[in-house]
Amino acid sequence: MAQTVTLTATVRDKTGKGAARQARFGKQIPAVIYGHGRATQPLMVDALALEKALTGIEPESTLIELTVDGKKSRTLIREIQRHPIRPDIIHVDFYEIRGGEKITLKVPVHLVGTPDGVRNAGGVLDQVTREVEIEVLPENIPDRVELDVSALKIGDSLHTRDLSIPNAVILTGADLTITTVVPPRAEEVAAPAAETATEVAEPELIRKVREGEEGEEGEGAAPAAEEKGKGAAPKAEEKEKPKGKKEE
Repeated sequence: MAQTVTLTATVRDKTGKGAARQARFGKQIPAVIYGHGRATQPLMVDALALEKALTGIEPESTLIELTVDGKKSRTLIREIQRHPIRPDIIHVDFYEIRGGEKITLKVPVHLVGTPDGVRNAGGVLDQVTREVEIEVLPENIPDRVELDVSALKIGDSLHTRDLSIPNAVILTGADLTITTVVPPRAEEVAAPAAETATEVAEPELIRKVREGEEGEEGEGAAPAAEEKGKGAAPKAEEKEKPKGKKEE
């Protein structure tokens, strides 16, 4: 069942961007309350009290008992606006609800367990849809919907039709995928490993080539020396013949 959080607000007399900035400067968050044909009423909520009330809850599916000038109203938060850069809340919409009247809201889907395909095959669990829309009485609002994924193998999926929400009507399409187990991306992992192996082996290959080149040069040096020696002998004989003629 949904949690109930209490909060106090005051009526905001001034509206507009300037008044809203002034309220935030005074640690007050501009807000509005509407619903059931009532005119939209501008409010202010203490910033610290609001942050504390929203801590650890699912804002969209939590009942807010809002007290305005001593009058209590059961509400739901329809929208929370935050600063585009900082996480600060800058505006809140409260929607008044009444007992016995069904309301439409979105509730978060929480996955429970570790899939078989993740444990035993290295798969990856991918949650595609994180909330579903339901119609329910205020007293039956769930704070979240749990979905057991323990039996999923690689390639298996769960859809909206696999959800069970007591005392509620699921409005989201039955065939919408909630989660699936996808195979591990082995090709992307193997490619860098192959490149690394090539990079490591390359210096060894270069070293072997260089050693081979040096060996070929050494082997070629001996025949060259022999050929040089063979060529030098005839020259010595040619120089000795003129000396013999002079002695005669």
